[in-house]
Amino acid sequence: MAKAANQKPDAVLFACNLNAVRSPMAGALMASLYGTSVYVDTVGVEAREIDPFVVAVMGERGIDLSNHIPKSFDMLTETTFDLIICLTPEAQTVANELARTHALDVEYWPASDPTNGTGSRTQRLETYRQLANELEEQLKARFGVPDLAAGEG
Repeated sequence: MAKAANQKPDAVLFACNLNAVRSPMAGALMASLYGTSVYVDTVGVEAREIDPFVVAVMGERGIDLSNHIPKSFDMLTETTFDLIICLTPEAQTVANELARTHALDVEYWPASDPTNGTGSRTQRLETYRQLANELEEQLKARFGVPDLAAGEG
């Protein structure tokens, strides 16, 4: 059963193409904002190593993703998610297939790909920061006011 638009799911999976940029950022932000009240995991259509710019930008927010272990949909051991939030069309295609055989909702949140950025290191980092800000705003819009104690403990 789907929860109301502003309610937090019990378990959410963020999905993108490589589980190296967008989904790890979104998952880490969700965990940071809403704490342990929601089980959060991330996945990609394929699994690639975490992008060093993601580690740097999330580190600026006090979130350590340096030990992120990327995984693909094929590597999932847990499939009892209430919601899969897809950040790329490719991930949405795979998630829709999973939803055919599991009771879960799928949402598509188009997210820009900062890996396409050019310019200096500073300019490239700024595109990653913009993505993090966009994801944070989408999370707040979708799930409401963050838990005040989420970042504690």
